[in-house]
Amino acid sequence: MPKHVIDPNQWINLYSDYLFNYTITRVNDSEIAKDLVQDTFVAGLKSMKNFKGEASERTWLISILKRKIIDHYRKMNSNKGKAEVRMTYSTDENEGDWLEERVADPFDKTAEDTIENTELGFAIDQCLEKLPEKQAKVFEMKTILNYDTEAICNELNITASNLWVIIHRARVAMASCLEKNWF
Repeated sequence: MPKHVIDPNQWINLYSDYLFNYTITRVNDSEIAKDLVQDTFVAGLKSMKNFKGEASERTWLISILKRKIIDHYRKMNSNKGKAEVRMTYSTDENEGDWLEERVADPFDKTAEDTIENTELGFAIDQCLEKLPEKQAKVFEMKTILNYDTEAICNELNITASNLWVIIHRARVAMASCLEKNWF
């Protein structure tokens, strides 16, 4: 398999829009998203010597960006008086991607990522078991199984607005549980 190479002179042209779009759906604030993308490029420049060429340049930058996003939320959550991550939930089909921020990129695995993902899987299962049955079912269908809103509403005989209330409550409970049991 050929080794991938890094060309930082092309990062802005090739990846800035992609990284920004990836980030804005996770932080919902364009200034923060721009800062995180910029921080990613800086971190990439600083750690170029660590690039092994096993993943594509974009995949490598995304893995750095994911850690920047996680660090952003950890910093937010560590501030006194902030009991939960404040996020805007929309009816977008990408709803639920917040879990992805906590999981390593499957195309850029290290032994540490594999262990971390296994531990996260156990933590998610434990936290799901603590949710009320309906919340757990809705959370699993929407976030883990990626069912669309209409399918969930039809199967569980609930309205879309009821779905979003349930998913919001489930996510708040899951975030709190994961914060206690995994981070």
